[in-house]
Amino acid sequence: MEPLAFAPIPTISIILPTYNRAGYLSDCVQSVLAQDFTDWELLIVDDGSEDESGAIANTFLQQDARIRYQKHQNRKTGFSRNAGIQAAWGEYVTFIDSDDRYLPQHLSSRLAYLNNHPEVELISGGFRVEGDEWVADYYQPGQKINLYDCVTGATFFGKRQVFMALGGFQNLNYGEDTDLWERAAQRFAVAKITQPQTYRYIRTADSITSDALQTL
Repeated sequence: MEPLAFAPIPTISIILPTYNRAGYLSDCVQSVLAQDFTDWELLIVDDGSEDESGAIANTFLQQDARIRYQKHQNRKTGFSRNAGIQAAWGEYVTFIDSDDRYLPQHLSSRLAYLNNHPEVELISGGFRVEGDEWVADYYQPGQKINLYDCVTGATFFGKRQVFMALGGFQNLNYGEDTDLWERAAQRFAVAKITQPQTYRYIRTADSITSDALQTL
């Protein structure tokens, strides 16, 4: 009997939570495939989509063994990110939202930062907003804050053990990224970076941040 062949453990696990984003998903995944750093796995975590997201994901599954797909009932972004963290095999974990994009140097630049700053265990930032820069303020209900002054969960990059130690994201209606960052800062060395801006944060009309802004 031939021995079982196991896929090598990737350096980086990318977690892509998605819900009814068939119109954006393909471009998002293509931006991961275009990375100049190639030792990654992509976990597409479908939060109960009712559109063609599953079929789109399947086309990529057939093309690239580094891509995996899982689906569960609608439980919000925090739960989907946690499901991805639990299933991740990589030493490092990062994220991408399904209506956003990476520039080709995104993963390599984040890994280089942590290699050059071994004391830092979790980073956030280095994004460019395309669209409205204002979102609902997590700390001051009813107020707005500029996205560049916020931490954004989709840009978090750190060792998987950090996310596991924190118990992942709280399943909040809004601000689960800020909540995790605050808890991380109490136990680990964290850093908010501004450059390079290799994450394209695209504000769509029906995004979570846009929906929260409409309630102000």
